Amino acid sequence: MEPAASHYWHFKPHILMVLCQLGYTFLYFITEASFKHGMNPHVYVTYRHVVAGFVILPFAYFLERDKRPKMTLVIFLEIFLLSFLGVTLTLNMYFTSLRCTSPTLVASMVNTIACLTFIIAVILRLEVIDLQNPRGIAKVVGTLVSLAGVMTMTLYKGPIMPSLGHSAIHFTQTTVIQENWLKGSVLTVASCLTWSIWYIMQAYTLKRYPAQLSLTTWMSFLGGAQSAVFTSMIEHKGAAWRIGFDIDLWSTIYGGIVVSGLIVYIQLWCTKEKGPVFVTMFNPLSTLLVAVLAYFVVDEKLYTGSIVGGVVVISGLYMLLWGKEGDKEEQVKTIEQQHITHEVDQEDPKK
Repeated sequence: MEPAASHYWHFKPHILMVLCQLGYTFLYFITEASFKHGMNPHVYVTYRHVVAGFVILPFAYFLERDKRPKMTLVIFLEIFLLSFLGVTLTLNMYFTSLRCTSPTLVASMVNTIACLTFIIAVILRLEVIDLQNPRGIAKVVGTLVSLAGVMTMTLYKGPIMPSLGHSAIHFTQTTVIQENWLKGSVLTVASCLTWSIWYIMQAYTLKRYPAQLSLTTWMSFLGGAQSAVFTSMIEHKGAAWRIGFDIDLWSTIYGGIVVSGLIVYIQLWCTKEKGPVFVTMFNPLSTLLVAVLAYFVVDEKLYTGSIVGGVVVISGLYMLLWGKEGDKEEQVKTIEQQHITHEVDQEDPKK
């Protein structure tokens, strides 16, 4: 039993991140269905985070009562900025881009987050590159290969894959959405950049406020409030804020409880345990799932350029993952060496 438990704890972050990507996969389709039904993306972001805040609040209050740091003005301002970056700015751009383009394109572009996060982490010296080590070279090559794959998906469409016929699921569209691929692509890239900065900033904030549930609650409430102010400035119709007992309500509840609540908490825990780059390296899984479901279930157009680019991106990202795993091995070796040195010093006090 001990080896099995040891393997579980070693791969626990990996398992949790795979589950997160499954949650994100469903999010793409339920939000797209909601937007086609008429839900305003900015109103959705606001409601979703208010729901998340109220759901997580009691867990944060009781479970982290003893370990929650004292809230100071500096920490509050830092969390306020973190909420603005990760919720108000990133998600409003992100879901607007989803409304302008398609789940497959958005899910594919999200793969740039791992590369951007790695590059920013190197600049800030949160990541170390050893070009004399094969794993260090794998990090650099994997990043370049992934970026090449993203460029392939963006600039090359290629022949369209033959349709399988009628879709198994049909989304009822009550509002006409004007597709604007250029606007959507720009917003997607911009959201990926701010998302990468958000992951990096989380690593810093968790050092000063290491209570993941409480931090998730704060970000949900502050992000929801900020998004509400932003939405009120650009959306003056009161009808936009009304939702019924339909797909709009279910997408809001799912996004609030599962994504903004559970998944954000899991990602904060994994960021604390494995670092921000590790968290972003599982995005290709949702890309594959979204592309497969979009093609086989909802009959979305799929281009060969997206397939080729997706394979290249995923190959590069897992080269980066292999290189990243070397960091853990180096940490273990360092700890073992320190332990041996400590034992030797205890055996020979005169040393």
